[in-house]
Amino acid sequence: MTLPNLAKNILVLHGPNLNLLGSREPEHYGLTTLQDIDLRLAARSKQAGVTFSAYQSNLEGELVNRIQQARHDGVDFIIINPAAFTHTSIAMRDALAAVRIPFIEVHLSNVFAREEFRHRSYFTDLAVGIISGLGGKGYELALEYALQQVAGD
Repeated sequence: MTLPNLAKNILVLHGPNLNLLGSREPEHYGLTTLQDIDLRLAARSKQAGVTFSAYQSNLEGELVNRIQQARHDGVDFIIINPAAFTHTSIAMRDALAAVRIPFIEVHLSNVFAREEFRHRSYFTDLAVGIISGLGGKGYELALEYALQQVAGD
């Protein structure tokens, strides 16, 4: 008899250009690198006894594939920064709707204080919530919420 997997699993997805954090437009995105963010999230997840994985891609199709794979991997919660795909990707939206895994949308900069085209998101109406403008701390706040949700609090 196979016992069910009781380990909780959180996936963080990073969209295009986020691999350049720390050097890309620091006036908008700060000096924190993506590796710094992922290391902090991994440490907090480990402390909480939750499996953590992070994935970054500049390619829309790769992110769609990873979202679809999340269901097969037993992911309980997704934290996603779709980056520029926020405003363009119906494919990623459809993948998130299809897998039906709760998620929080995170943006490092305050997208509502920037260019008009950044005010529209294809994800927000599906998301449990959105965090925008708090830099790398936004990911950490999203993780704390996700940890509460997967723990059933």
